[in-house]
Amino acid sequence: MTDRRPLLSIRNLKKHFPVKGGIIARERNRVHAVDDVSFDIAASETLGLVGESGCGKSTTGRCVLRLLEPTSGEIWFNGRDITKLGGEALRSLRRDLQIIFQDPYASLNPRHTVGAIIGEALIIHGLAKTRAALESRVVELLETVGLQADQRRRYPHEFSGGQRQRIGIARALAVEPKLIVCDEPVSALDVSIQAQVINLLEDLQKRFSLAYLFIAHDLSVVEHTSDRVAVMYLGRVVEIATARSLYDNPRHPYTEALLSAVPIPDPKAKRKRIVLQGDVPNPIHPPSGCHFHTRCPIAESRCRVEVPRLEQSGAGHWVACHLRR
Repeated sequence: MTDRRPLLSIRNLKKHFPVKGGIIARERNRVHAVDDVSFDIAASETLGLVGESGCGKSTTGRCVLRLLEPTSGEIWFNGRDITKLGGEALRSLRRDLQIIFQDPYASLNPRHTVGAIIGEALIIHGLAKTRAALESRVVELLETVGLQADQRRRYPHEFSGGQRQRIGIARALAVEPKLIVCDEPVSALDVSIQAQVINLLEDLQKRFSLAYLFIAHDLSVVEHTSDRVAVMYLGRVVEIATARSLYDNPRHPYTEALLSAVPIPDPKAKRKRIVLQGDVPNPIHPPSGCHFHTRCPIAESRCRVEVPRLEQSGAGHWVACHLRR
């Protein structure tokens, strides 16, 4: 799915959460949070992962990091299937895979200073042999993300939301990762601060050759940050393309509906608004066939019984739709 050699390859990833009930808490159903997802990310590339809330974006990111154990599927990183790793091998992998969390207020330990928060990973992975080396590296990381050296002695509650997210970015950079999962890193910030953090992430990517899995629900943000974009609906990827191709020529009806809701800066420009009927189905009992057929304006009888495969629709453009090839 990428022309370059992939750094990360996900194949047929599934994550189901049990729903238990009764006196003995027997499993009664399963939430199909991620349902057969596949995509690649090349080194130094940004793949945007977009969709409505609850579609499985964050769950996918956490499975990539092994913060959640996949139900089935393969996650290949640098030629190794990391779903089979454990113990010291998995611990060593944590250096290459990091995350920036969505909420900068909840993701930092309020009892620790900023220096301790950033330096913790350096101590765990043995990257700072002396106290002086630790202090020097923490200062370097703070300055890299636009903060001052003396701020390492302060606590998270003394910082604004944008500054806290910069601390979270510095923490992720500390172990020199190859790929960072950005789990809606700007959605909790003011619009003016969002631009600063996005510019910082882009600068860091160029400087350190980072790959990003950029999870977001704001399509206008993803357009400016991503090389390619994957669109998710109810646990499945329905379309993958370069950012330019996806925004100029969306193929899947769900992608068209999402893009029709994005505001246009030009007041004279017009865009046909596509309003989807009904609600997102329950992931405990997802629809048969194409998950989107219950809301799709062009669905046919085939869509209700046959699951569409993600197939190539053009150069670098993949779509899972029986009627849009």
